[in-house]
Amino acid sequence: MSPCFNTADCHEAPYQAFCWTCGCGRASFSSSNPKICVVGSGPAGFYTAQHLLKARQDVEVDIYERLPVPFGLVRFGVAPDHPEVKNVINTFTQTASHARCNFYGNVNVGKDVSIDELRRAYHAIVLSYGAEGNRSMGVPGENLPGVYSAKDFVGWYNGLPSCRELTPDLSCDTAVILGQGNVALDVARILLAPTKMLKVRNTDITQPALDALAQSRVRRVLIVGRRGPLQIACTIKELREMVNLPDCRPEMVAADFEGVSEALKDVPRPRKRLTELMLKTALETPGEKEQERRSKASRSWGFRFFRSPVEVLASGGRAAGIRLAVNRLEGSGDGAQAVLTGEVEDVPCGLVISSIGYRSLPIDESVPFDSRRAVIPNSMGRVQQAAGLYCSGWVKTGPTGVIATTMNNSFDTARSLLEDMDSGALDVSSTRPGSQSISALLAERGVKAVTFSGWEKIDDVETRRGEVSGKPREKLLTVQEMLQVARS
Repeated sequence: MSPCFNTADCHEAPYQAFCWTCGCGRASFSSSNPKICVVGSGPAGFYTAQHLLKARQDVEVDIYERLPVPFGLVRFGVAPDHPEVKNVINTFTQTASHARCNFYGNVNVGKDVSIDELRRAYHAIVLSYGAEGNRSMGVPGENLPGVYSAKDFVGWYNGLPSCRELTPDLSCDTAVILGQGNVALDVARILLAPTKMLKVRNTDITQPALDALAQSRVRRVLIVGRRGPLQIACTIKELREMVNLPDCRPEMVAADFEGVSEALKDVPRPRKRLTELMLKTALETPGEKEQERRSKASRSWGFRFFRSPVEVLASGGRAAGIRLAVNRLEGSGDGAQAVLTGEVEDVPCGLVISSIGYRSLPIDESVPFDSRRAVIPNSMGRVQQAAGLYCSGWVKTGPTGVIATTMNNSFDTARSLLEDMDSGALDVSSTRPGSQSISALLAERGVKAVTFSGWEKIDDVETRRGEVSGKPREKLLTVQEMLQVARS
């Protein structure tokens, strides 16, 4: 057998259950302990693992991740100019470093190893792999050059390897974003923010994206929603950032806000504060200082309400505009429905970004999947008609909420699993091999996992590269680069 090329992984990490490099084996875990497998290392996966490890002193948790690096959307989805949100990585690192937890990156569950093989190796599996698909707009022209999903656009500026080649064309004046949630506002802000602001605000935006944005000609962004101001999905923090964005002025349609002031008395306080800020921005005459700021701004943004996409219009084989249906609302509050009026309007634009939601995908034919709702059918995280299978995060609930929401629903799943262990509904009396049997299967298939110490090498290289340019990190942008560093 060849000598292990990563001695630290084998001999200095006392809780490493198995050496994935040379197979030397260091079974410091008890073979009789309950063994849980978590698929996906984003917030849902880590929060589930954290709760399991805290609740029981005998549970062992292995986390499998398709990419060589952990943390999912905290790394690849959170806006780069929101570094404070990424502090949760410190908590996840503590979980990954726990004596009864192991991380195995570069393992594509459903391809490198099947769910059935994992079920034979573990007492329970928690599917926490998120939502990597895009919801389709379902309109003609959505596949034209110049049309992108927000998921891919965010992945591009955040360094997601699969989005590295996106190279969006930013040579147009006007961009239209479909959707009015926080991701839509993140994209609008990144498109319009002065690049010097992205440089000095401690961001980890990728250098290729920063270079492209520095050359961008986008000066106007319209953020389109099918319903009205009282149904908008963003938070007040995101809206306030847009209102205060340097060198940028709001561009609203006053008629969109008719009757909104009168309806405010019946809405919850968070919604009321958000709407009041919109009303102030759209309708009130600003003070002298703000007027001067707006008059000097070279860029603009605005909400467009009561509009749904009908068709992406083409010119010269690429997106040149978008046709929007004009809606009216039936009902009120969050339950209000958009109804077509029969009117349409065309908006010239060279960039269309669809931010209408992420979508989970089926992972393995043995796992039930509701293709209409794009979730794994479950009851409190228990996968229906599949004993020993659980789910947490967006694959459980759909792509809703913030990190705190994901934390709570992941804790709920962990509690369901623990209840099943205590009641005997989940049999943990038999011995399961855990990662040791999976490692043998992956070795046969030529798959080399990246352990957490491998990730720490990547982390060290990225942070050192970032220091050179005054950034918290400069991300490695390809899986090949990541693997090379992890195995160095």
